[in-house]
Amino acid sequence: MEAYPSSPLSLLRSLSAHRRLVTALAAREIAARYRGSLLGLAWSLVQPVFMLAIYTFVFSEVFKARWPGGSGSRTEFALVLFSGLLVFNLFSEVFNRAPHLIIGNANYVKKVVFPLEILPWVSVLTALFSLSVNLLVWFVFYVFSYGLPSPTALLMPLVALPMVLFMSGVAWMLSALGVFLRDTTQITAIVTTAVMFLTPIFYPIDAIPPALRPILNINPLAPIVAQMRDVLIWNRGLDPVVYPICLAVSVAVFFIGYAFFQKTRKGFADVL
Repeated sequence: MEAYPSSPLSLLRSLSAHRRLVTALAAREIAARYRGSLLGLAWSLVQPVFMLAIYTFVFSEVFKARWPGGSGSRTEFALVLFSGLLVFNLFSEVFNRAPHLIIGNANYVKKVVFPLEILPWVSVLTALFSLSVNLLVWFVFYVFSYGLPSPTALLMPLVALPMVLFMSGVAWMLSALGVFLRDTTQITAIVTTAVMFLTPIFYPIDAIPPALRPILNINPLAPIVAQMRDVLIWNRGLDPVVYPICLAVSVAVFFIGYAFFQKTRKGFADVL
């Protein structure tokens, strides 16, 4: 039975060797989402605009929510809320699709010599396209309401980097688990709902009792959401303590997830 390399060096070599294939597959997947629809790719803009309007109405008009420490305006609340959703939506898209990546491409496992390890990259790249569109909607809304964002907004790619690495590692793990444990899909759906409410997206972290905040630190999305708001809205730079820790943990998950995938992939064909 073939053994697949799982070292960090083999990961980087695979990414370099198959970067064009990853890009092509991601572009094909994005195009397939909207093929045959009346608005086509325009739907990628319509959806975040619609969701931004709904969230703004529900939380600022129905619940009369205002973000502590801010100006108290409905527009600001919408921007703060949506900046948190940027992170969560990236997580949700990759996390929920990961268990289906190998099962849904069983022909690559059985009939074709194909670099299966690139499938999670395709998923992450597709999610980054959605993130880019959502960020564009946020930016237009901010410019229309307040003018140009703070220069710290240019740090947004650095904030997103740990999230991308972390979710790539998680996608490798879940795509492998999804082959052997078909309940993974149901588990990820439950976890996604829990993470949405346990991450400070709809509320500030200060709203959580101090005794419970250490538990929140277990959630890897919490510091990313906080830093996303810092650079996009609150005119703050990267946290010199939190950011390096997030990056180090994400790199570790990235390589561990890849190693797990490579160690288990030799059994895919037997199960599928």
